[in-house]
Amino acid sequence: MTSENRRLDQARRLLALAQTGLHYTTAVFDKERYEEIAAIAHEQLAELASMETGDLAELFAFETGYANPKLDVRCAVFNEAGHILLVREAADGLWSLPGGWADVGSSPAENAAREVREESGYTVEIVRLLAVWDMAKHRHPPSVFHIWKLVFLGEIRQSGATVGTETDAVGFFSPDDLPALSLGRIMPEQIRRLDELRHGNTVDFD
Repeated sequence: MTSENRRLDQARRLLALAQTGLHYTTAVFDKERYEEIAAIAHEQLAELASMETGDLAELFAFETGYANPKLDVRCAVFNEAGHILLVREAADGLWSLPGGWADVGSSPAENAAREVREESGYTVEIVRLLAVWDMAKHRHPPSVFHIWKLVFLGEIRQSGATVGTETDAVGFFSPDDLPALSLGRIMPEQIRRLDELRHGNTVDFD
């Protein structure tokens, strides 16, 4: 782990301790101390993420209660040629698996299928879980959040041409000839690993 990643991990843990402490404490003195710890963590995270402290505090404003990792749900969809479905993110012009934050009210598999439909227009049936990854244990760029990624295997049931508001292009690509990826969402080696996993019955997990 690099020095920057170690500092990021420490700042995230510090903020999680403060958030959990604020959730459980009933003492005014303790509340003030936990708020001070949270402010220090916000400053550290903002420095590491090159953000304004106020902007980062606003980002975490709704992160209350017992601190948990955020859940990112993705879907790997392959065509008959063995090419994988990718969508281009409108925000940065880079490509990724369809997916995003898990929404309340739906199961992880339901979230994955909906993201594929909304972002690519394809209707898929979720076949099985392929991977459960802790993003901090992979080569993703540093994130202020601690994120777990679930990747499901989906099979196409109906084609479509709809592109969602967050994506502006859709395509199938060989795992060995990928476009520029949004590395904060998916890594090239992870796509190649998913291609291997779909042929077996195992789940890759951290």
